[in-house]
Amino acid sequence: MDTKPTPHRSLEPLFDITELADYLGVPVSTLYDWRARGLGPRAYRFGKRLKFALSDVQTWMETQRDPGSLESDRG
Repeated sequence: MDTKPTPHRSLEPLFDITELADYLGVPVSTLYDWRARGLGPRAYRFGKRLKFALSDVQTWMETQRDPGSLESDRG
């Protein structure tokens, strides 16, 4: 019998810290460092666990975009 809950279709996907580190290609320790310095994406805390909403990660990623990249991409 499968006891794993099925994700609810209307809920936004949440990353745990390991999944987010894999997604961003950075070590977990970097995420903890960014959080300690107030630099990383917003997170939810459920007990001892951190969860990151996909929309919060995407919003944070937009703030990290290199503003000079548009000029260099135009060639």
